Amino acid sequence: MLIGVLSDTHGRFNPAIARHFAGVERIIHAGDIGNEAVLERLKAIAPVTAVTGNVDWGSSLDRQLPRSARLELEGCRIYVTHIGGTPTRLLEHLPEPRPNVYIFGHTHQALLEEHDGVLFLNPGSAGAPRFGLPASLALLRITQGRATAEIVPL
Repeated sequence: MLIGVLSDTHGRFNPAIARHFAGVERIIHAGDIGNEAVLERLKAIAPVTAVTGNVDWGSSLDRQLPRSARLELEGCRIYVTHIGGTPTRLLEHLPEPRPNVYIFGHTHQALLEEHDGVLFLNPGSAGAPRFGLPASLALLRITQGRATAEIVPL
């Protein structure tokens, strides 16, 4: 199963997202969506699971979407939130049941690390480049319950 993962669009839909997500079976948005138009464009590609981020809090998106989500896809447990942290600190406070993949955003800094059997994934910001960091997203592949991912620059 191929899953498109993005975060921090801040109301901007980069046309490269559609190209990179062609063929994905699901999309996960890890918050700071910015507006409903972004979600509508993503839903035209594949089913979307989205959580809100601090930019969305207090908006209509915050009333429609959760602040965290748990999914189980092809035997792989996935936890999604917006504000994460370093993998070593996150390991100390993992939700139960323990996820195989922990997805977060917020920092705009892409991160892909595996620690103690958990894949930590921050796809970076798929919106306009900010803080001197390049725009990016991620592709998450689940095969026989095992997750691998890659960061894709936009």
